[in-house]
Amino acid sequence: MAAHLSSGRVNLTALREAGRRELREFLDKCAGSKAIVWDEYLTGPFGLIAQYSLLKEHEVEKMFTLKAGRLPPADVKNIIFFVRPRLELMDIIAENVLSEDRVRPPQRDFHILFVPRRSLLCEQRLKDQGVLGSFIHREQYSLDLIPFDGDLLSMESESAFKECYLESDQTSLYHAAKGLMTLQALYGTIPQIFGKGECARHVANMMIRMKREFPGGQNSIFPVFDTLLLLDRNVDLLSPLATQLTYEGLIDEIYGIQNTYVKLPPEKFAPKKQGEGGKDLPTEPKKLQLNSAEELYAEIRDKNFNAVGSVLSKKAKIISAAFEERHHAKTVGEIKQFVSQLPHMQAARSSLANHTSIAELIKDITTSEDFFDNLTVEQEFMSGIDTDKPNNYTEDCIAQKHPLIKILRLVCLQSVCNSGLKQKVLDHYKREILQTYGYEHILTLNNLEKAGLLKLQTSSRNNYPTIRKTMRLWMDDINEQNPNDISYVYSGYAPLSVRLAQLLARPGWRSIEEVLKMLPGPHFEERQQLPPGLQKKRQQGENRVTLVFFLGGVTYAEIAALRFLSQMEDGGTEYVIATTKLINGTSWIKSLMEKLEPPPF
Repeated sequence: MAAHLSSGRVNLTALREAGRRELREFLDKCAGSKAIVWDEYLTGPFGLIAQYSLLKEHEVEKMFTLKAGRLPPADVKNIIFFVRPRLELMDIIAENVLSEDRVRPPQRDFHILFVPRRSLLCEQRLKDQGVLGSFIHREQYSLDLIPFDGDLLSMESESAFKECYLESDQTSLYHAAKGLMTLQALYGTIPQIFGKGECARHVANMMIRMKREFPGGQNSIFPVFDTLLLLDRNVDLLSPLATQLTYEGLIDEIYGIQNTYVKLPPEKFAPKKQGEGGKDLPTEPKKLQLNSAEELYAEIRDKNFNAVGSVLSKKAKIISAAFEERHHAKTVGEIKQFVSQLPHMQAARSSLANHTSIAELIKDITTSEDFFDNLTVEQEFMSGIDTDKPNNYTEDCIAQKHPLIKILRLVCLQSVCNSGLKQKVLDHYKREILQTYGYEHILTLNNLEKAGLLKLQTSSRNNYPTIRKTMRLWMDDINEQNPNDISYVYSGYAPLSVRLAQLLARPGWRSIEEVLKMLPGPHFEERQQLPPGLQKKRQQGENRVTLVFFLGGVTYAEIAALRFLSQMEDGGTEYVIATTKLINGTSWIKSLMEKLEPPPF
């Protein structure tokens, strides 16, 4: 489904190319053979920008994961550390460098590349450890926005939401603003900026300031984007808490997609040989890359899961009919034509086999009683049923000690759908959770309260029903097979964030002023002057392009809803999505949980 964007007017290769160029320049500074020592978290994001072949061209011979102790042996002239600016990583690097110096005469050169920025604190830590002088090059690589797909960019900053809402740390917002400036340098100034939320306001202010500080940065590129919409995650806390029901959303909910890759249980993917029974089953998880380069995935990723089966069976018929064709090929020309199509047909067959296996794995879960009960409760909350008293299902799950994250998602969902919980209900849930899961979780509950996910209902008025009605957030009659509204991505609930984008395009936010005031943070509009001659004259039938930037994370279901809007015949707007991180309810709540160190004895 994203394929239309690669063929549309937004081509993200320029951004990837800029990233590669910066990497090449750095590698060329370190003349001679090289080994790269990776901060493990960076390998996924880097893999989306540069393949191993690019590193090899620049004499990278070995790659290691950053670990305490000694570095593995490598006969190279340069050792380059690729790391995030974290103090605990500096200690490991110092240990690596010191153990190298002890073992061999120091004939090799050390370099360090900080991603996405150099840090004085980290350099001070290396100095305290006595190794700062060992590094010939200390530079930064600004990996701000990484292209994940034809219409999707992510900063992959896992703690952005926590930093912004719990720690009042605006570092990730600064990087978002910088990433947007890079985008404007490559794709032209974005004439209109709209935003909702405190963080959105900060990012817009930083962009305006950065533009003022670099007056020479006025570029003469024809703008690709007409509008930038900055949205705070806390404007819509509901969408990530609800279970996503698109194919891609469910893969992420159940298995977790990391940097476009997913790891799946291997037994479903074992080739079945006749008469061998179940011996020699693979033990390594099956790792698959998921993006729109794969035709079938592009077609089904954004569909409601209930609509995926029929597409797969239709595809199976088409593919087997295509293979049947070989029996009808009589002339040399026909045979030759069949052979030339074979690689494509075989790729299609293996892709179909993979997605059929994944769909079976997901179906095992979605048809379970527990999944159904959980979903029923979520949908009751979202449609406004019984949100103001303790929920029986949630209490049963606590009594049976279901995973804590599942409980927290349900309780937070109830709180958000009720504009907070009454004191009695909130105290009851907290007590039950702490008695069952342990008192150390009081810090996590505290974090959820601070982030606004779990809160006390302060006024007697619950605003959610008004927001739900005005914004049409709950739709009773949805068509999952051939949807006509974005609510299909959650089988009834239309993500508030995407409704905001939809209404901004038509008829404009003035029509929902009252609701905007009920949502947290300011809403605003800024215009950026374009140099003369760059104003757009829109051709008949030409779509506008809007970049929607989610500050604090976005789910695959929301992305699917925006892609759905891009494809609407009379929509008139194409959407490109950017975010600080791709999230789901589980990974998001996890990022807010306090990890307590076990006692040292």
